[in-house]
Amino acid sequence: MSNGSSITQFLLLAFADTRELQLLHFCLFLGIYLAALLGNGLIITAIACDHRLHTPMYFLLLNLSLLDLGCISTTLPQSMANSLWDTRAISYAGCAAQLFLFLFFISAEFYLFTVMAYDRFIAICKPLHYGTLLGSRACVHMAAAAWGSGFVYAVLHTANTFSIPLCQGNVLQQFFCEIPHILRLSCSNSYLREVGLLVSSFVLALGCFVFISLSYVKIFTTVLRIPSEQGRHKAFSTCLPHLAVVSLFISTGMFTYLKPPSISSPTLNLVVTVLYSVVPPAMNPLIYSMRNQQACH
Repeated sequence: MSNGSSITQFLLLAFADTRELQLLHFCLFLGIYLAALLGNGLIITAIACDHRLHTPMYFLLLNLSLLDLGCISTTLPQSMANSLWDTRAISYAGCAAQLFLFLFFISAEFYLFTVMAYDRFIAICKPLHYGTLLGSRACVHMAAAAWGSGFVYAVLHTANTFSIPLCQGNVLQQFFCEIPHILRLSCSNSYLREVGLLVSSFVLALGCFVFISLSYVKIFTTVLRIPSEQGRHKAFSTCLPHLAVVSLFISTGMFTYLKPPSISSPTLNLVVTVLYSVVPPAMNPLIYSMRNQQACH
């Protein structure tokens, strides 16, 4: 049996066995990746170059686009390369780097969603205090806290995961390196430390989720009191896309990490993982562009 020190590479789950389907997978992911690069790149360029967009809301949107680019660039290029060259291998160091970067970007994005919910709460429920509560310095500090929290989260989980002895081979039932699938290769009971860390992380994530939920309950209560139908529509168009993205992100992520083994299957794992790791980074630019266009009318 092998352990972590003797493993030099992992074998990722392939999307297809036949050459035609592998090339189809490559083309599909290439299209999604290019769309994500173009959409997020345009948002970053527009916000950076237009001084009229140097506001807290657009600053947070710029950070979200950067995190989206980082998240999707961590997983898709490796998967596309494997399909193109008909291989499943990823080096041990490459797997560790991919796990770290994915955890960094995905967790920082979740914390940023929490900050963005606070931004919408202040803008709609306390508009007269918006400039005071969300000034440039406060906005930068909150964004930096999201990035920093993601970095600490990624360091802790990556170090803990790859310090666990692996005794069940090197085949991962996922198209990129992910904690639950690495833990399935661990020796008996050696994964308990990581489970404890995951539980503590879940408690923190639950706190963010509760904050986001309460913020939107207050937002909807405030919006429904607006006498003008046009005003209500404008306020809802500002919030609903963000809430939809957050709901998809949280629900699929929780299902991936908390679903019982009895309903687990390679196909289901692939679909759910693509939903929370690939779809949001590609769709966020379109969703937020439509939202801002609505808000400007």
